[in-house]
Amino acid sequence: MANSEQPDPRRWRALTVTQGVGFMTLLDVSIVNVALPSMQVGLNANAGAVQWVVSGYALTFGLVLVAGGRLGDALGRRRIFLLALAAFVLTSALAGTAQSIELLIIARLLQGASAGLLTPQSSGLIQSMFSGAERGRAFGLMGATIGVSTAVGPILGGLIIAAFGAETGWRWVFYVNVPIGIVALILAARVLPKTERRKIHVWSEIDFVGAALLGAAVVSLLFPVVQVESGQLGKWWWLFPIAVVLGYLFIRWEKRTVEQGRAPLLDLRLFTSTRGFASGAGLGAVYFAGFSGIFVVLAMFFQTGLGFTALQSGLVVTSFAIGSAVSAGVSGRLVAKWGRRITVVALSVVSVGLVSCAIVALVSPPGQVGWWLTIPLLISGIGGGAVISPNVTLTLENVPTSMAGAAGGALQTGQRIGTAIGAALLVAMYHAGTNAGNGRVDVGAAFALGTAALATLAALGLALRELRTRKACAVDENLSQQSVISRQ
Repeated sequence: MANSEQPDPRRWRALTVTQGVGFMTLLDVSIVNVALPSMQVGLNANAGAVQWVVSGYALTFGLVLVAGGRLGDALGRRRIFLLALAAFVLTSALAGTAQSIELLIIARLLQGASAGLLTPQSSGLIQSMFSGAERGRAFGLMGATIGVSTAVGPILGGLIIAAFGAETGWRWVFYVNVPIGIVALILAARVLPKTERRKIHVWSEIDFVGAALLGAAVVSLLFPVVQVESGQLGKWWWLFPIAVVLGYLFIRWEKRTVEQGRAPLLDLRLFTSTRGFASGAGLGAVYFAGFSGIFVVLAMFFQTGLGFTALQSGLVVTSFAIGSAVSAGVSGRLVAKWGRRITVVALSVVSVGLVSCAIVALVSPPGQVGWWLTIPLLISGIGGGAVISPNVTLTLENVPTSMAGAAGGALQTGQRIGTAIGAALLVAMYHAGTNAGNGRVDVGAAFALGTAALATLAALGLALRELRTRKACAVDENLSQQSVISRQ
């Protein structure tokens, strides 16, 4: 453990297992996009119903992140990790065997909830197993997992559909999780560190009212957002003000819970008193709003607009995945030395890459645009890999270990909300640009990629502000130390 004299010798093996599981759960966010046409054919379903296979997973994933992190903090991260992983394997099997679109959607809702319980345990385990420079390296691997899983999803999905056929290939998108998950379950039971059982009263340790308020607020925010692509946003807009009210009630309830000496779901002092947490969480949410949606837009651009196969569409973004994997590992080692400067540089690189992607999409011949996009996507990936892992490290570096799970859940919730809003916004901009260009999908792609670049520039602004704050705090600390020395 990080707080013991001798670190756990199994910590790197434990990290490998948790990140392998994290890769699998995050992969299911993006891999299903390319399988939607196969599902529609195989289950004879309409496009709106099939879209809920993606949206339902994202909805329940985001719903339980903070509560799942708090459960891990209170009941033991190993215990919750194993239970959630077993549930994820089971629900993956249920999704693969579904005989109707309704059963598939139910399985995906449960699968998303299982993934939401799993994810914050990984960041909490890193906080407890690693310290110092090793923690930066560990979060570097976690950042690589997040970035690469998002980019690899379309590629792997295309390969599976090509191998198993258009009608039943979608089932293997879910079946592939079963053997991998079972192996991971066995390994996790062997290598994850055990914690002493604590006698707790669940009703006093777990803030169920706070969980209900936050969950309802997240659903009220995300539900209308995931309706954008099906054109139903106007029908559900009234949930946005309800989300604001529920969010306000959640904040008031959590403050009251702390004042009464009870355990909160999410200690709001993480945002007000933990240096770097609020700004890092905000930066992550804004960055994911620009980053995640580009893969949805590129899939639409290549498959629907230019007639590429699912595999061809996925192969185009391979360069992004490669660049992201390499830079995430490197940046994880450099974050202890460079600090927030590394995310400033990385976000600048991402912005240049996305602007270049927009220009290339607009000026390249349709038959060659896939080739021409590989270089700017590689640049974007190199920058993107050096954003996620350092930001996670810097955001969580001052979080107490006892709140590591809840803090990781809050950070991931912001990323999931940013992902949902960004994907909806970029899809809307793609359609708006295509309509403005009289049906030219290259104009739509340029509009969407330009919007992603603007979101990245907004994240860059937040990073610059955080960098100035850190420099000012460092100067104040030096002056304070010099004052103490002079008095002595």
